[in-house]
Amino acid sequence: MADPFAWDEALLRRYDTSGPRYASYPTALSFRDDFSAQDYQAALARSNGGGKSLSLYIHIPFCRQPCSYCACNTIMTQDTRLAEPYISRLDREMVLVKPYLDTRREVAQLHWGGGTPTFFSLDQMSDLIDRLDARFGLSGARDRDYAIEIDPREADVFTLRHLQALGFNRLSLGVQDLDPKVQSAVNRIQPRILTEVLIDEADRLGFRSLNLDLIYGLPFQTRDSFADTLKQVIAMAPARLSIFNYAHLPNRFRPQQHIREEDLPGAEEKLAILRTTIAMLTEAGYIHIGMDHFARPNDSLALAQQQNTLQRNFQGYSSHAECDLVGLGVSAISRIDDVYAQNPISLDAYESALDASRLPTARGIRLTFDDQVRRYAIERLMCDMALDLDRLGEVFAIDAPRYLANALARLEQPERDGLITRQGNHLVATPMGRLLIRHLAMAFDDRLPRHKGPHYSRIL
Repeated sequence: MADPFAWDEALLRRYDTSGPRYASYPTALSFRDDFSAQDYQAALARSNGGGKSLSLYIHIPFCRQPCSYCACNTIMTQDTRLAEPYISRLDREMVLVKPYLDTRREVAQLHWGGGTPTFFSLDQMSDLIDRLDARFGLSGARDRDYAIEIDPREADVFTLRHLQALGFNRLSLGVQDLDPKVQSAVNRIQPRILTEVLIDEADRLGFRSLNLDLIYGLPFQTRDSFADTLKQVIAMAPARLSIFNYAHLPNRFRPQQHIREEDLPGAEEKLAILRTTIAMLTEAGYIHIGMDHFARPNDSLALAQQQNTLQRNFQGYSSHAECDLVGLGVSAISRIDDVYAQNPISLDAYESALDASRLPTARGIRLTFDDQVRRYAIERLMCDMALDLDRLGEVFAIDAPRYLANALARLEQPERDGLITRQGNHLVATPMGRLLIRHLAMAFDDRLPRHKGPHYSRIL
């Protein structure tokens, strides 16, 4: 198994600092508490003029049991009765959003995340889909992208058949690791057969795309143990793989306090796991989209990257760039027009706002012109692994090299170190630079100095 490119471990270590994942720019740390529901309503109304298709994200926070690595906004409960009032609140939120949106706009993308969306019963899933369709009008187009995150421990072949009937055409299965020792250490016992059965059924039913989530850097993982997991996963032939870097932040995420730091792989071993992962997946025919995403060449993510239409949002990489994103549910974030708006992360606060017939907007930000320029630069670099300054200048009617002179100066050392090349006004990340794309993107972030500290995970 040969490395797909020259590997410089010393260079990676030098640039392996902490930094944002850039699911948005400005990042959530810049969201303001004085951003109001009225600000969000105005952005919704403005968005109608652009006529973009809609993307709906539904956050379902419930999980039946905690996974020790979790860094998501979740509520642990065995009581499925909690789902009913939550669905009613989601419907109330839809009712409050709808007057400000032209609902003739196609819902081209739908994503249910969490938490564990399969916490809902089949009837509850049907109820929620019916409400979404009644409020927004769901799409039946072949190129729609309707995805749901699934815990294989809580789903079976009947679940998949029901999801297909509801209109979902893409699945994301949480796997994390197939090693029983690692599974035990993170409180997620999940025999391989559970995942295989669902993959086989999804293939039989003709789901357009299937993603598997893995995590590297978990307790007791080694390069050899993770290679064994990868070998088994490659044999399952998913269209996409998300291989996340575990960020151990127990002071921020309470479940992680159950993980002992001494059980985690050291920095050298973790880099070796990453190196093994890239080599094995490249050899198996996957394209490294960027950061933690891999896809087969014919998958929509890979095709979108080729066409420079890939987008990055709070669900990762998306092939639907030209959409306004409406987030529904506790902690959900919307990206509408020139605004980000976030709902409360507390279920009580979310419910209280809706019970008072108020949109549950807790905080957000309206982007300045400078924010929009830098968001464009960061997003294109993160998605295309390249940045065309001439194109950026055309979009914003500016002299891009002069406007972004401070960012280009910050990239001079990475350029000398072989992480990025510049030919005229065209920047391209090298293979090593692609691994450190977050660091390269940080050069364009003028808000970053305000948030230095333990807020961000390490890049690798």
